[in-house]
Amino acid sequence: MTNQNNRTNYDADNIQVLEGLEAVRKRPAMYIGDIGSRGLHHLVYEVVDNSIDEALAGYCTNIDVTILAGNAIRVVDDGRGIPTGLHSKENRSALEVVMTVLHAGGKFDKDTYKVSGGLHGVGVSCVNALSSDLKATVYREGKIFIQEYQIGKPVYSVKEIGTSDRRGTEVEFQPDATIFQVLEFNFETIQNRLRELSYLNKGIRLSLLDEREPMEDETFRKVEYYSEGGLKEFVTFIDGTREKLIPHPVYAESDKHGIPVEIAFQYNTGYAENLHSYVNNINTIEGGTHVAGFRRALTRTLKSYAERMKYLEKVKIEISGDDFREGLTGVISIKVAEPQFEGQTKTKLGNNEVMGAVDMTVGEMLDNYLEENPKEARAIVDKVILAAQARAAARKAREMVQRKGAMSGMGLPGKLSDCSKTDPAICEIFLVEGDSAGGTAKQGRDREFQAILPLRGKILNVEKALEHKIYDNEEVRNMFTAMGVHIGTNEEGEKELILTNLRYHKIVIMTDADVDGSHIRTLILTLFFRHMKKLIENGHLYIATPPLYMVKKGKDFRYCWNDAGRDIAVKELAKDGKEDNVGIQRYKGLGEMNAEQLWETTMDPARRTLKRVALDSAAEADRIFSMLMGDEVPPRREFIEANAKYAKIDV
Repeated sequence: MTNQNNRTNYDADNIQVLEGLEAVRKRPAMYIGDIGSRGLHHLVYEVVDNSIDEALAGYCTNIDVTILAGNAIRVVDDGRGIPTGLHSKENRSALEVVMTVLHAGGKFDKDTYKVSGGLHGVGVSCVNALSSDLKATVYREGKIFIQEYQIGKPVYSVKEIGTSDRRGTEVEFQPDATIFQVLEFNFETIQNRLRELSYLNKGIRLSLLDEREPMEDETFRKVEYYSEGGLKEFVTFIDGTREKLIPHPVYAESDKHGIPVEIAFQYNTGYAENLHSYVNNINTIEGGTHVAGFRRALTRTLKSYAERMKYLEKVKIEISGDDFREGLTGVISIKVAEPQFEGQTKTKLGNNEVMGAVDMTVGEMLDNYLEENPKEARAIVDKVILAAQARAAARKAREMVQRKGAMSGMGLPGKLSDCSKTDPAICEIFLVEGDSAGGTAKQGRDREFQAILPLRGKILNVEKALEHKIYDNEEVRNMFTAMGVHIGTNEEGEKELILTNLRYHKIVIMTDADVDGSHIRTLILTLFFRHMKKLIENGHLYIATPPLYMVKKGKDFRYCWNDAGRDIAVKELAKDGKEDNVGIQRYKGLGEMNAEQLWETTMDPARRTLKRVALDSAAEADRIFSMLMGDEVPPRREFIEANAKYAKIDV
């Protein structure tokens, strides 16, 4: 943390105005991603990011988030408080400028914040524009200031309402129901982000309180996060469900070329590389120059050590960069004053100067670690050699998949019922559980643009399988071939999923609404997350939502997707008050519906509901998949015991 006395003054004129606010309500998705659940939660992150900026500058140590009754949000910090004095250029309070002008704030003045969080810098004014009501309270210079807004417009000028020895900013907002499709905040989603922020910014205390509904003991649900170890603790948390190869994470922290770099990584006995990278607290899911610098240094340093120790003399297979990262779980976090983002989702770092800073940090740290820990160093090198041998077998298996070639439809799986259209942008494929449901789906689909691929039983659990075993598996091979994707190499020579010949832009997992169906869906999701993550990142993977019930009385009927909907439908149909005339059919499998019912409830684009699979937190997804699908039983047992109270038994 930087000493406060070394900073220039933070006052009204530090707030710089870049442009207006009007477009936010017209095109909210441009600013927050979407108007569904993801965009709703993004509002919370924008407000919290302002508090994190204060913490990074050395002025804030506590950030408290509360989900209020009615799904409003309150965020309180103990920073300096947003300036409230007169802004010379705008001729109004700096607080009002920050809250009502897009791209206005201290983060654009590098004397105020050297680095700042947030991806696009839209900040709290965007939250204000998309809230029906927002109240900002500032505790600053011994006084309390307040201003309220409705859909981004001030209700009154900033006013002083009292005195206080507190300092900081409090923002309370109600998302606009006319904007958002979803208005209910998810506790776990916010919880995951706050936990992540605590690891990325050690020494800051973050809490989340849910005041919407008391628990059985009449208290409200609350979590609190504080990390002293930073990324060391983050890696330990992510990798806690895997068997360790080395006892403790390898850790480095430096400030090369004015770029703060923090890195921690751990080796486990698994087969996947799980590398998570952040720039100014933003999860750079597409990687970038910081990831390239890490990989380059890791490969060079480990290979040099292994050759120096003559561990590779009898190895006949050439060792590649991928082999050095098998079974590696790591987190890279850097802070950059002017980050340049690029890539498909604008989350790939392009700053060239970062590569050298990360490379130097990793190289120096790893050199020392290997020399000081020969036992662990030998274990890592032995694993690298085994990875190279397994990769050779996996390459042969992948080549078998690639030779199937899906470009012209030749060699497509026999069970695939393809569609007649060939434009991937309008075509979709349903991965359907079992031949029976597959048959119903084939009859009910629109043959022009909907393809059906039945999957036989429970596919391979890829979390516990060697790579060549995965590509040897018939069901996995069928999926790769049908979709027209394969594993190749990118410009850096690294393994990558190639989407050039992707045949469908919508890939829909459609399984039964029972325990077995949930298990099969999880197995398929594990395959996509571990080996076809780019399809998730590019928004191609979806989950179908077949109904749970059909409620019927005479010729009148309703489809219902949950118990609450079923109860409402029963009341609506029982107009004479006799609810026991009303018939309820519980769909436990897709095969229990006829083709017409499956079409109108689950497959018809005009009436169906598809859930798009997205990565809100890659690190949390990594931990959950390894815990649910991995070899370690105790973490899975703990998870089941902790969540058993939320489960419903369907007899």
